Amino acid sequence: MLKDFKEFALKGNIIDLAVAVIIGGAFGKIVSSLVSDIIMPLLSLLIGGVDFTHLFLSLDGVKYPTLAAAQAAGAATLTYGNFLGYVFDFIVIAFSIFIIIRYASKLSKKEEIIEEINIKICGFCKTEIPIDATRCPNCTSELL
Repeated sequence: MLKDFKEFALKGNIIDLAVAVIIGGAFGKIVSSLVSDIIMPLLSLLIGGVDFTHLFLSLDGVKYPTLAAAQAAGAATLTYGNFLGYVFDFIVIAFSIFIIIRYASKLSKKEEIIEEINIKICGFCKTEIPIDATRCPNCTSELL
């Protein structure tokens, strides 16, 4: 079992995955900062100065002036303003990943087209061969 784990851990895919997780964590922090430091203040300005991080609902029925006052009183609160921030985080991250995957998909399609251009079909055995080949590796026929 230890041998199998060592083989799995040393494969290139697991190292690529580890790098992706680290970069993804850093990317998540950047997006969180973008949302909390840029998008939410601009949205707050457009709505009329509402600070989303201070939006809450007290579950004990008492009206508190601030979230800090409610928490100091020990009241259970639903901090839906924070939830909205996390929703915006998710939307920005999901959209960014969508754009990256879409761009990568277009690049791979271009590579496939280039590969298709660089092949030809043997007139005798119908095997795909490199365009520069002068002899078919399958049937050894001379090519034009």
